[in-house]
Amino acid sequence: MTQRKRPSIFMENDFTQRQSGNLVAQDEDDDATFTQPSTSQVQRGLEKLTPAQVDQKTAEVVQYFLVKDQKKIPVRRADLVKHVVKDYRNIYPEILKRAARTFDQVFGLKLVEIDPKNKMYILVNNLETPERASPINPKMGLLFVILSVIFMKGGVVRENLIWNTLKKLRVDPGEKHEEFGDVRKMVTDEFVRQRYLEYVRIPHTEPIEHEFRWGQRADAEVSKAKILEFMGELHDQDPKTWIQQYREAHSTPTSSQASTSSSQR
Repeated sequence: MTQRKRPSIFMENDFTQRQSGNLVAQDEDDDATFTQPSTSQVQRGLEKLTPAQVDQKTAEVVQYFLVKDQKKIPVRRADLVKHVVKDYRNIYPEILKRAARTFDQVFGLKLVEIDPKNKMYILVNNLETPERASPINPKMGLLFVILSVIFMKGGVVRENLIWNTLKKLRVDPGEKHEEFGDVRKMVTDEFVRQRYLEYVRIPHTEPIEHEFRWGQRADAEVSKAKILEFMGELHDQDPKTWIQQYREAHSTPTSSQASTSSSQR
């Protein structure tokens, strides 16, 4: 019975993906009409505005990002220009630069571009993390476990491995959890929309199977060195004993270490 129902579920998912794809295409069209202004154009635009007007628009952009960040939803440049920047698009780089400075100096956050092609941004905690490598928030703790499994298994794992790992932690994806609610939906929908995870269909599998990878936000926010520290705590083991993972964690800088200047292009 379960196997016969599954195709209809994925048909619904395909329909939803087509709908969201149309919305994304529309956003991309909106973004395609936006031409990044030159330095001289920005300067001319600033000359026509008062400092108070620029400050007000910067504050609106900051507020927009903070609201989106509450749900960990990446911000698309097309949406930002269309819904917030509007008539101030000719000074967009200056507004983004000032917003980035505000995030850094006031909120301890860094504005990071996670998808240069589609111009998508997130906010990353710019403050030093606590001494303990493992997070405190239960939901983030669960995500940390999932990311740890993926990293330790070479960067990609079949979904069954994740579900079995969670079951060992008494978090059954087939049952409603007191803390997390619908676990399967949280992992495959919420964490995916937030770009912490990628949930990719494996071709030519019957019944249909998926695999998990790190998402763009995880690459920007999560330190692989911290993952190894977490695993070391968990297994009471020196992180250096995982030779391949240790080499990767300490040789590849994360996106969050990149300058915010990349997000202002």
